[in-house]
Amino acid sequence: MGGGTRATATVASFLDVLILLSLTTMSTAILDPLDFLALQSIRKSLEDMPGSTFFSSWDFTSDPCTFSGVLCDTEAQPNKVVALNLGDARAGSPGLIGRLDPSIGRLSSLAELTVVPGRVFGTIPDSIGQCKQLQFLGISRNYLSGPIPDALAGLSRLQTLDLSYNLLSGAIPAGLGSLPLLANLIFSRNKLSGRIPPISSPALTRLDLRRNLLTGPLPQRLPPSITYLSLSWNNLSGNVDRVLSRLQRLNYLDLSMNRFTGSIPAAMFGFPITSLQLQRNLFTGEVAPLDQVTIPTVDLSYNLFTGHISPLFSSVQNLYLNNNRFTGQVPGSFVDRLLSSGIQILYLQHNYLTGIELNPTSAIPLTTSLCIQYNCMIPPSQATCPLKAGTQKTRPTSQCIRLRG
Repeated sequence: MGGGTRATATVASFLDVLILLSLTTMSTAILDPLDFLALQSIRKSLEDMPGSTFFSSWDFTSDPCTFSGVLCDTEAQPNKVVALNLGDARAGSPGLIGRLDPSIGRLSSLAELTVVPGRVFGTIPDSIGQCKQLQFLGISRNYLSGPIPDALAGLSRLQTLDLSYNLLSGAIPAGLGSLPLLANLIFSRNKLSGRIPPISSPALTRLDLRRNLLTGPLPQRLPPSITYLSLSWNNLSGNVDRVLSRLQRLNYLDLSMNRFTGSIPAAMFGFPITSLQLQRNLFTGEVAPLDQVTIPTVDLSYNLFTGHISPLFSSVQNLYLNNNRFTGQVPGSFVDRLLSSGIQILYLQHNYLTGIELNPTSAIPLTTSLCIQYNCMIPPSQATCPLKAGTQKTRPTSQCIRLRG
């Protein structure tokens, strides 16, 4: 009996050891070996900037799934990295310095990759195109250079691609515009050149390509799903009325600082836009909204628009029509809105306007800024203008004789 009891106790102890070893193994060997090696390579290629402590938790003698910025799928066996957020995401925190290691492409289950603003330089590894599960790629406000890899156009699950505020150059890869799930394409403030490729992604809502070196016309068809379109500060040209007419969900439009020509579709002034920026182009023709304009800010300045100013603009809070070729009287409804503080900014300078029905004794509210100088009339003495409007109060008589006659 004594021997049997001892044997039973030995077997029980052996089972306890096996269970303990199993639990120990599960707690230390939980990450896929390829993902483990990839994280090691990524760590070697990047460093904390002074003041950053992001990598202080990256101790490879412990479980990498506990590292800052690393999220694992703990249901998978072995575990896989599904999100990699490099750097402290708190506002104002110092970022990282170094390069992006090509080993990122080994993270086969990666769905999210972000790099906080810092000094990450060099090119974007082509290998990121191997991360077929990638849905969110955001590397903005760093010093990435070189071209955008064509391989990114193979990421069929991608929903957001933000590479803004870098030094990227070359053309936008043609295939990016047809990714089926892409909702946000943000390449602003780079050095991208060439034409905007065809864009047909049916889910696209935000297209931001401002401050690049892009040339040529807009693609003939942009997805009607777009709500935010910013293409300012490029060298784009051509007619846009047909393209814009289809974008009836727009709530923000900035085409300023380009060389666009032609007219503006009247229907566009009825879109649910909060800010309409069309300044400093070569737009022509009359501007005739179909109904009262409820867009808070409309900037049509520095173009070649002609004809009378429509009274339907009197409901706009901030209206910039300066430096065009508008003629005729300022609508009376504008004066009413000015005196009631309904208009905050009304810039009409540098046109060919011939009058405004504003009583000299009427007090313009201090909250309102009115500039109407350098037209074919004497501007109200209360009007205050920005310095760039110049010092000349009226146009030379020779430029206004035909209008008055």
